[in-house]
Amino acid sequence: MKDYVVGMGEALWDVLPEGKKIGGAPANFAYHVSQFGLPSCVVSAVGADPLGKEIVENFTSKGLNQLIAEVPYPTGTVQVEIDQAGIPQYDIKENVAWDNIPYTDALEELARKTRAVCFGSLAQRNVVSRETIGAFLDAMPRRDDTLVVFDVNLRQGFYTKETLCDSMTRCNILKINDEELVAVSRMFGYPGIDLQDKCWILLGKYNLRMLILTCGINGSYVFTPGHVSFRPTPKVEVADTVGAGDSFTAAFIASLLKGKPVEEAHAKAVETSAFVCTRNGAMPTLPASLTD
Repeated sequence: MKDYVVGMGEALWDVLPEGKKIGGAPANFAYHVSQFGLPSCVVSAVGADPLGKEIVENFTSKGLNQLIAEVPYPTGTVQVEIDQAGIPQYDIKENVAWDNIPYTDALEELARKTRAVCFGSLAQRNVVSRETIGAFLDAMPRRDDTLVVFDVNLRQGFYTKETLCDSMTRCNILKINDEELVAVSRMFGYPGIDLQDKCWILLGKYNLRMLILTCGINGSYVFTPGHVSFRPTPKVEVADTVGAGDSFTAAFIASLLKGKPVEEAHAKAVETSAFVCTRNGAMPTLPASLTD
């Protein structure tokens, strides 16, 4: 029996100025985890259309394990515009395949073999996928070393306070960026304190093992009960930042699963995401110097 690391949620095409690239945080996460030598799997849904077929073929060509349902909705697309600072702006199409991920026997079987999962808020904008994600989390084994990562990704208002609360209650590792933390704090009613204090509040309130806060060029933090790790962001020539956060999460979780301490996992995550920023698209091949 394999202990899988699962990325669950949206699988889609990022339509960038230079052309389309496969994206979606769960696939990015699962792909990068696989590059660190761990058995990973992406869970999503595509339409019975050429874009969906191409996603499945692309994942297969990358050697990425997948549980991709074919459903009677169009394959997801996102129009991505890159601003002058290299920051992506998204126009995410609605009522698409990944909004309608079915809960199947195969998915339940995978859940029972899952050691770590990463899911976000975007894939829960529709009730079908939201309930599937919840059922998957419920079917996972309850072990001390099981990692349940909620990677907050606030996009276009596709989130509610109820969904965020439920997801933070279900996870034991929360990943959030500084802009999302400000938005969540306003929603939860404690806007007037500094970012670190907000993190300590969330860590305690939801009984988290860890809270990861990324602050773009201003570095990143990993909060654990009684300790905080800080790492500056390396200065690199940025091609774009698409998928950089997902590669950070993948490298961090892969390192933890390999038994590395938090500080070492944090350093690997920062180094990996910096490399991804130097390449176009979300799924570049990582150099062996990172994944060894």
